[in-house]
Amino acid sequence: MLASLGVGGAEKQVLALATRMAVRGHVATLVTLLPQMSEEWPTSLPVIRLNLNRNPISLVAALSRARRILRELKPDIVHSHSYHANIIARLVSPFAGKPIVISTIHNVYEGGWHRMLAYRLTDGLCTRTTVVSQAAADRFIRLKAVRAGKCIVIPNAIDLSEFTPDTSRRLSLKESFGADDEFVWLAAGRITAAKDYRNLLRAFARILHANANAFLWIAGQGSEEEKAQLRSLAAELKVNTQIEWLGLRRDLPSLLDAADGFVSSSAWEGMPLAIAEAMAMEKPVVATDVGGVHELAGETGCLVPARNSEALAETMLELMRKPIADRLAIGRAARNRIQDKFNFETRIGDWEKLYGSLYSQARAL
Repeated sequence: MLASLGVGGAEKQVLALATRMAVRGHVATLVTLLPQMSEEWPTSLPVIRLNLNRNPISLVAALSRARRILRELKPDIVHSHSYHANIIARLVSPFAGKPIVISTIHNVYEGGWHRMLAYRLTDGLCTRTTVVSQAAADRFIRLKAVRAGKCIVIPNAIDLSEFTPDTSRRLSLKESFGADDEFVWLAAGRITAAKDYRNLLRAFARILHANANAFLWIAGQGSEEEKAQLRSLAAELKVNTQIEWLGLRRDLPSLLDAADGFVSSSAWEGMPLAIAEAMAMEKPVVATDVGGVHELAGETGCLVPARNSEALAETMLELMRKPIADRLAIGRAARNRIQDKFNFETRIGDWEKLYGSLYSQARAL
């Protein structure tokens, strides 16, 4: 159960997990809270939509429909993802045969005190809470939204078969953008406050002011208002001619091939898949040290404080000034780290082990 199948990192991770479970012989059904969106990740799994919208009547109808669906499906496990789906799964499961309920938290920040209180009050309806990073787990435990004894960390992971460098693809795409000699920075993620693209634009302005020869490509969707505000800031900073606003893209491996470095300017994160994907593609990463970023990048990433465009710019410039051989070595180390610690094939085994363990415990009661 998740909010939607919209094109985001958490949604992609959930779909990959459900699909692999189906391949392994389990029966998997997806339940989304929201109606179908204009842009979604494709899936061959059955999808049931609760068609929730912003009014109390819709919420009551969605809860009723969710309860009816669970009664019909009779699942052994309900695995929900992120705040709204977690709360709805907890509320309806007692009225649908009391299946095992696993809540997954995908970010270090999921809302204010009222949401943390909701987590605390419904904790007894949840069998286990998983969190994508230790940093997020520590925060939710500290806020008493999650009990330490019921919380485990299972990080996000990457399918390395999808993210493999290709030299010919790199040359072709870079040429098509007219960026033969320029250093290309790629940033990817939804245009939201969490990603703090304003911080990135200010940092990029400092880079161009230092006479650096660079392009910034930004791949991500957002509201028209948010995009207009960022474009206005780019024009004000006089950097708009060096920025490519790519919008929603489904060819991230190709874009990463063409880029020379990946940058993340987030104000908060859980365990950002975009950084992991860049590492898998052997790209050196400069990122703000938020959430689980340090756990993910380790010593292969160049990390800076959040909301500090000066530090972000200086670190980006330092990387740009490194010899190409040094940048390539950083990229290879980054891919090796993903291979060793964040490989999706290994992570699937972790999830299946957790499912099996909780199922065995429930059967024994």
